[in-house]
Amino acid sequence: MEEHPDIVTMRLRSERATTGAVAQAAEALGVLCGVYLAASPWIVGFNGFTTLTTNNLITGVALALLMMGAFGSAYERTHAMSWAAFAIGVWTIIAPWAVSGSFDTTRTITNNVIVGGVACLMALVLALKGVIGIRRL
Repeated sequence: MEEHPDIVTMRLRSERATTGAVAQAAEALGVLCGVYLAASPWIVGFNGFTTLTTNNLITGVALALLMMGAFGSAYERTHAMSWAAFAIGVWTIIAPWAVSGSFDTTRTITNNVIVGGVACLMALVLALKGVIGIRRL
């Protein structure tokens, strides 16, 4: 199965998609987004909200590892995991309202919406680059 022409072609297309400068920049920004998300409760100053702090720490580490390709077996195939990064970005946006407790303050909402939006955007760039092979990106 490893030598099947369709699989080889798909791997080559995926490799071309992820070795471009834009894809690598999107991955780097996604990693930075994850690191910031993990540290944001202490940076922005809402670390007193234990549930949201824990949520941001866990999702931030997961996003950073996902965008680094730590969960993939081959670099050229990790762009498919960008859909999971998109889901983490969406969760980050809705987390201030979804986690238990009243955490919908201006700081938490602004922080999570901006970080979640950037994470979604980077994940979409990587997903679209891998799926349709955008050459200009």
